[in-house]
Amino acid sequence: MSDIPLTREKPAVTMDGGTMLTVLVGLVLGFFILFGPFVDLVGDNPLFSIAFIAGVVLCALIAVGFYSLQPNESAALTLFDNYKGTDKKPGLRWIWPWYRRRKVSLRVRNVTSQTLKVNDKRGNPIEIAAVVVWRVTDTARALFDVDAFEAFMNIQIETALREIASHFGYDHNAEDDLEPTLRSDGDKVGELLARKLQERVIVAGLWVDEAKLSHLAYAPEIASAMLRRQQAEAILAARQKIVSGAVSMVESALAQLSERDIVKLDDERRAAMVSNLLVVLCADREAQPVVNAGTLYS
Repeated sequence: MSDIPLTREKPAVTMDGGTMLTVLVGLVLGFFILFGPFVDLVGDNPLFSIAFIAGVVLCALIAVGFYSLQPNESAALTLFDNYKGTDKKPGLRWIWPWYRRRKVSLRVRNVTSQTLKVNDKRGNPIEIAAVVVWRVTDTARALFDVDAFEAFMNIQIETALREIASHFGYDHNAEDDLEPTLRSDGDKVGELLARKLQERVIVAGLWVDEAKLSHLAYAPEIASAMLRRQQAEAILAARQKIVSGAVSMVESALAQLSERDIVKLDDERRAAMVSNLLVVLCADREAQPVVNAGTLYS
């Protein structure tokens, strides 16, 4: 796209509509004052007829040259399909009627992309969609450098989404816990999406204010399998934390028993005590105590 010659926007030479409306009213009043008493001469006197017709044509040309612009609206002016400039001044404006006026809204726009089925960095099929906030900043480029700038934006959003999805995994796994993912790093993904999209639409005079993911999910054919995988990973992580905490508690218990000289255990009974404590602390259900009616060694 960098090799395409871009249209350079320039201000159009137009006139204030209020001033030209005053001129038109003055011409109409003067026309009736000058020609009213002699209207019967039209058709009889050639010079009078020519002046009468010229006055009517001039008033008609002035009347059809008015147009208005709202705030945050622009009009690209062309003369015989040759770009002459852009008018961005709001209010009533005037230009000669043989200039063609094409209005474009400069207001901020929101677009929600269609849900796309793409592959993430690991090749998993996922569904993804985005919300993009954008606006037109260069009217000339938007009208003359692309065929239809709104359709162009929609296509570029889809292309940028597919590119972004290939740079990130859907979620973390055991091998790359430190890498950003689509699910966990939404802000970073949105910033990269906005930057990539801006690079693509600058040729059309468009500006991307913000881009965010609005939908993210595994594709239906693997959703149940990936859900089971996430559940298994969550259970494994929870078990690791429970075991780590249980070992610390057993170590602390044995250390306190030894320091306070509450009971002396040989290695075999110490191992049995460690085993029992780990079973109690790591079990899914509450442990049922067994009362030993004999001695410790029976």
